[in-house]
Amino acid sequence: MRIFIDADACPKPIKEILFKAAIRTNTELILVANQYIPIPSSPLIRIIQVAKIFDEADNKIVEMINAKDIVVTADIPLASNVIDKDAIALNPRGRLYTKDSIKHQLAMRNLMEQLRNDQLISGGPKSFSKDNTQAFANQLDKLLAKR
Repeated sequence: MRIFIDADACPKPIKEILFKAAIRTNTELILVANQYIPIPSSPLIRIIQVAKIFDEADNKIVEMINAKDIVVTADIPLASNVIDKDAIALNPRGRLYTKDSIKHQLAMRNLMEQLRNDQLISGGPKSFSKDNTQAFANQLDKLLAKR
């Protein structure tokens, strides 16, 4: 099992948790981003920098993952692709995407995007909080304990 991070938009506290978890559990951690992101010096942690092309990081992650790998992302279409490859998709807020829930989440995402495009609503998700960080850490611990 490896852990991948859709790293461009991943909150810093989540990356910090993942750095510590990778070292603590001797798990390979791969950040995929279209910009440089500083990482700790560890043979377990590396970054793959991709071109600044729409969905390039997502495509790289899908290309590289295997069944049972963990992918940390808030991107619902990427999460759907991860699930299709029998890997595990985990939202940085601690929500586990599942085969049962992903289609509904995709439909809601598309609806909300359309409503925003039509200027019928504005705004996005609530600000990232300490509760989100704790929920993520708890869910990650559960996943790593199952390995």
